Amino acid sequence: MDFVDYEAIQRRLHKLGYNPGPIDGVRGRLTINAVKLFQAQNGLVVDGLVGPATYATLFGSTPAGRVSTIDQMPWMQEALRLVGLKEDTGLGSNPVLIDIAKALEIDYADDEIPWCGLFVGHCIGSSLPSEALPTLPLLARAWARFGVSCAPQIGAVLVFWRGSRNGSKGHVGFYHGEDATHFHVLGGNQSDTVNVSRIKRDRFLAARWPLTALAPSGQTVLAANNGQVQETDNEA
Repeated sequence: MDFVDYEAIQRRLHKLGYNPGPIDGVRGRLTINAVKLFQAQNGLVVDGLVGPATYATLFGSTPAGRVSTIDQMPWMQEALRLVGLKEDTGLGSNPVLIDIAKALEIDYADDEIPWCGLFVGHCIGSSLPSEALPTLPLLARAWARFGVSCAPQIGAVLVFWRGSRNGSKGHVGFYHGEDATHFHVLGGNQSDTVNVSRIKRDRFLAARWPLTALAPSGQTVLAANNGQVQETDNEA
């Protein structure tokens, strides 16, 4: 998957007189708004995504690599940026998780509460500010009604049951790959951290795609590193 160097984009926008917010490489709301303003003033499609046309107009050249997917899944870029983020296993809570909840206006005060839905909500909400999130994003199964249905593929939101297929508990994360028996899921609250873990296919409930994103490509990834990716069966 080809990702955009957003720090370079922010520096270029700032040099041209736009306000992308902090030059930190994070595709936040200010950066998205700056991209949209640049697009509007340069006769481009105003979608806030740095695709090939926007990149070429911004820098005067086309990007290297597969330009068709350069900015197709900004939520995955944010998810990968947060790999390694952990909850506080002591009496306190990781302030990053608390701040994420505050930004989403979610009542969340303790990272002992399962936060897989919070992680997905942050990645989607911060990168696609016009996207409607589930009413109760902390509930993993609520994501089964998010966006539109799609086949499991890179960037898709994957929803799984936990405990019992007919119960209320679940888990949610992003498709990162697959093997013969498992999906490889990039998610939060997987062994108390953000990582890529293997989850059995027979727990799968739904795959969803954001309405305001570019159309899904249908690309899947057959992972050959099963032994290097941990399996999880309880993401509480």
